[in-house]
Amino acid sequence: MKLSMSDKLNDIWELQEALNRRIGVNTASMSEEEKVKWVLNYCRAMTQEMAELTDSVPWKWWAKYQKFDEQNARVEVIDLFHFLISIAQVLGMSADDIYEAYRKKNEVNQKRQDSGYAVKDESDSKHI
Repeated sequence: MKLSMSDKLNDIWELQEALNRRIGVNTASMSEEEKVKWVLNYCRAMTQEMAELTDSVPWKWWAKYQKFDEQNARVEVIDLFHFLISIAQVLGMSADDIYEAYRKKNEVNQKRQDSGYAVKDESDSKHI
């Protein structure tokens, strides 16, 4: 049975929620203090994963031994998704919420490009 894209995103959401619970993190019933703690924890973890992704690319212009490790780069992107989804779950966002917010923000970004994005207008994202 082939899943639709929406079903795939919901499946990812459920898998991450189950993994978080297995680790001992219940994102569904956090106090505000716990939410702050876990958003920070996940942001720190994402910072580390971003560094690992960066290390998959030969960024040291002075070092000739480096090679592009595309397979590892792909794994690090997935690690980033794990933590990003966890943050969304801490904030009470569902897969449907992410989809809708992404579409709205994409529309804002397209309009910014259409207008040349010469002036920052933070109010253009308030409806998301």
